[in-house]
Amino acid sequence: MKLTIFIGAFAGAVCVYGQGTEPRLRFDELAATALRNNPEILAAQKRYEAARQRPDQESSLPEPMLSLGYASNGRPWPGAGLGVEPTSNAGFMVTQEFPFPGKRKLRGDIAAREAEGEFQQYQSVQLSVLSRLKQAYHRLHHAWAAIDVMRRNQELLRKLLRITEARYSVGRAAQQDIFKAQTQLSILETRILKMEQMKRASEAEINTLLSRPQDTPLARPVDLAPGALTVSLEELFAQARENSPMLRREEKMIQRTELALNLARKDYYPDYALSAGYFNMGRMPDMYQFRVDFKLPTYFWRKQRAGVAEQAHTLSAARRNFEATDQVLRFRIKDDYLMAQTSGRLMRMYADTVIPQASLALESSLASYETGAVDFLSVLMNFMTMLEFEENYHEEMLSFHLALIRLEEMTGTRLID
Repeated sequence: MKLTIFIGAFAGAVCVYGQGTEPRLRFDELAATALRNNPEILAAQKRYEAARQRPDQESSLPEPMLSLGYASNGRPWPGAGLGVEPTSNAGFMVTQEFPFPGKRKLRGDIAAREAEGEFQQYQSVQLSVLSRLKQAYHRLHHAWAAIDVMRRNQELLRKLLRITEARYSVGRAAQQDIFKAQTQLSILETRILKMEQMKRASEAEINTLLSRPQDTPLARPVDLAPGALTVSLEELFAQARENSPMLRREEKMIQRTELALNLARKDYYPDYALSAGYFNMGRMPDMYQFRVDFKLPTYFWRKQRAGVAEQAHTLSAARRNFEATDQVLRFRIKDDYLMAQTSGRLMRMYADTVIPQASLALESSLASYETGAVDFLSVLMNFMTMLEFEENYHEEMLSFHLALIRLEEMTGTRLID
């Protein structure tokens, strides 16, 4: 099954290692732990396993009934009149009820479709948990990357502050330039604190999905490649139609309701029960009894007809649910596809053009500032622009990855290595 293969690939997604020898956090290890320990996945698995037990129960015959009794004459206690009176006896009777032919198979098939629907729900829960885990993992990576950018720009701003202080000491810079640089350093520190909060929140979310204490320490994620969108929108629609557990579950519910409608129509036909009994008559010959009892659908215009109408409406609702789920899924796929497409383009523009140009402008203005060719405000503006572009690049990279992860969940297709 393609979706099962995808879940294995999803759980085993390996990211590119970063430089250095320090231990790094790998998504494949987190995914394997989540599949073992996440309570949502385990609960869905147990619901599926429970549903698998129902088809045999529903297709089985009702339990037979054993009746023990006696009939007495003259006295109420057992044996009174036994062997003397022809209506005195002691014995037993076994009764087995039989549904009308075809009903048991339909009930078993209905339960089987419900079990298949629970399996699709189980796969849906797996994909949902892995998707949330992967999104938290990428947000954690983004927080680390953003902090690196801000720390690196802090050092650059400190260099600018030292140059400004040196120029101020010889009367070539205004004191307000020093204050502006110090203010920007403080602003950068507040933004680093916000990223630290995002990092801690992502770590807590990961630990929650792994069913671990939320304060369990996590290493830094491995370095992630920007990635690319390599599939078309129509391909994603086709993959979703084939692999999406949400759609497949709705299909199973349609099949289940079709069977339930056939079962409701069979309720017009009577169930019956076979009975066989043996009675001891004392000195008289033993007595045997055989009987067939029928349940007559006498009130069909109130019960069976209403049952058929109910299942017909339920079938119509199931088909509409499938259409609604398909439409919502297509909208969400297109929305995330366009988001990924836009973020991917912006990411490439920042990486290939905007950031290199801003970096050259900053380096040039910083060198010119040391010689007095440009003023402090020009250098500061170039610095702030460079920082904003670098942050925007990482934000677009995060947005791109999150959109791809959501597309993976909806289509059952691996889009990120």
